[in-house]
Amino acid sequence: MREIDIWVAEDADSQRIDKYLSMVVEDLSRSRIASLIEEGSILVNGEVIRAKYKVKPADHITAAFEDEMALEAAPEKMELDIRYEDHDVIVINKPKGIVVHPANGNQSGTLVNGLLYHCKDLSGINGVLRPGIVHRIDKDTTGLLIVAKNDKAHASLSKQLQNKSVNRLYYALVHGVIEHEFGTIDAPIGRDPKDRQKMAVIATNSKPARTHFRVVERFAKYTLVECRLETGRTHQIRVHMQYIGHPVVGDEKYSYRKTMKTNGQLLHAHQLTFLHPTTNERITVEAPLPKQFADILEELRNA
Repeated sequence: MREIDIWVAEDADSQRIDKYLSMVVEDLSRSRIASLIEEGSILVNGEVIRAKYKVKPADHITAAFEDEMALEAAPEKMELDIRYEDHDVIVINKPKGIVVHPANGNQSGTLVNGLLYHCKDLSGINGVLRPGIVHRIDKDTTGLLIVAKNDKAHASLSKQLQNKSVNRLYYALVHGVIEHEFGTIDAPIGRDPKDRQKMAVIATNSKPARTHFRVVERFAKYTLVECRLETGRTHQIRVHMQYIGHPVVGDEKYSYRKTMKTNGQLLHAHQLTFLHPTTNERITVEAPLPKQFADILEELRNA
C-alpha cells in the first residue's frame, strides 16, 4: 500500500492538483492521479475533490492506494462469453462474481487476466492493471462490457462515453411497485462521507449523475425496470434507485437487510450500442438475462 501525506508549500503557485502531484510525487503519472481522483482516493483537507481542483498554500493532501508498480496483470486461461469481437474491440458478457481488473485483494481471476490470455494485446492507455478497460461494471453486476484492443479504439470509445453517445441499457429488479411508467433521476453522486466504501447522493464533493428508467413489468412487491445511463458514476443505478426508495433486489450495500438470497444485486447490462472506432458503423450488442435472474422473474410471475 502506498500513501501520500503532503502539505502544499506556502509559495506554491495555483495549479491543478494532478499537475502538482505529478511533479512532487515520484513515479506517479497524471493519468494515474486522475484515476485516483475519480475513485475518491485523494483527499484535500480531508475532503474528496474534483480533477480540476487547484491547490492552495497549506493544503493538506492525503491518499492511500495500491502501488501499481508492485502488481502485474498476468494472462490466465478463462472461459469468456464473447458477444462481439474484431481487430479493434471485444464485447464480453461478464458473469456475476467476476472483478473487472486486478486491485488490492484481487490480483488474479479477474476479467483482465482472462482477456490478456485471449487477446494477447490490449490498449495500454489505462496502465498495466486496466489494459483495454474503457468502462467498468461492478463485481456482482452481470452483462456487457466493451474492451479496446488498441489505443486508437480506446481513445474513440472514451470520447463516445464522454459525449454520452454510447447507449447502455440495464435490467434491474427493484423493491416496491413503481406506479409511473417512466422517470429520470437527476441527482449528483459522490463518496459517502460516513462510509468511504459507499457512494451517495450528496450536494458537495460530487459529480452530476443522470439515470433514465422505464417500467418493464410489475409484480406484487417488486418492479422490473430498464435503466439507461446518461452518465457513468460508480454504483450509479444502485445509488439512484435507493435514492428514490426502490433499491435493487439483492444489493448488500444499498438495499434492505432482509431481501432475496441472490449473492449480489439483480442488475444486468443487457444492451450496448456504440460507433465502431474504425468503420464508424453503429454496433448494437445484446446479452440475455442470466439464468438466476430469469428464474426469479418466472417465480414472481407464478406467485
